[in-house]
Amino acid sequence: MKSFVRLIAAAALTVAGATGALAQAKEWKEIRIGTEGAYPPYNNLNAKKELEGFEIDYGNLLCEKMKVKCTWVVQDWDGIIPALLANKYDVIFAGMNATDERKKQVDFTSVYSKTPIWMIGPKSTKSDDVSPAALKGKAIGAQGSTILANYLEKFYKDSDIRLYPTQEEANLDLLNGRLDYIVADALALADFLKGKGKDCCRKIAEVKRDDAIHGPGVAGAVRKSDTALKEMISKAIAETMADGSHKKLEDKWFKYD
Repeated sequence: MKSFVRLIAAAALTVAGATGALAQAKEWKEIRIGTEGAYPPYNNLNAKKELEGFEIDYGNLLCEKMKVKCTWVVQDWDGIIPALLANKYDVIFAGMNATDERKKQVDFTSVYSKTPIWMIGPKSTKSDDVSPAALKGKAIGAQGSTILANYLEKFYKDSDIRLYPTQEEANLDLLNGRLDYIVADALALADFLKGKGKDCCRKIAEVKRDDAIHGPGVAGAVRKSDTALKEMISKAIAETMADGSHKKLEDKWFKYD
């Protein structure tokens, strides 16, 4: 009987090993990309409910380089990593910084963007001092579940920190006088200051990055089991850096002034 059990166990291991080998040998011909669709100029849903932005163009470019078919999936920011882990899509391109905290759940491709962090406020703001002491008691907004929210919670404990589901909602509260400041990626705020916020608000200061919180930059997030996909995308990223196509899209979408 024991010999029979050992035989069954050995057979099970053989099947499991073969299944694992097949999984590892998966050839990626189609990739589903998750994005928020609410963080311009990285990604955004326009008035026609069409995705546009740097990451949309860049993701499509990477798919061309990899010779794969890609489809886009819009997902709210708060659930963007859980949806990846639940197999709703295969990679996240959503202005996501590759932080150590996120690396506990997912792996990251090579970095494809790194931008400054700004704090903005009303044009009537008299001081450009954005130190925690200077902003004690001030209402500061940021998008929730982001590195900027973590940054505020660590360094601005004496301020009135207000977190929002989307960057757009934080921007609107600043526009309507319900916030004193907003902290966010410079590109997202520059886009706001050129548009709806051009008459009300201005850049107050650039915020010094904290590497432990902010990480090395923006990258694609994949499931830890999808090593081949991560390497495939990172190789395509390197190709776009080398041939200048990455810079062309940066020049198209990234304008700070």
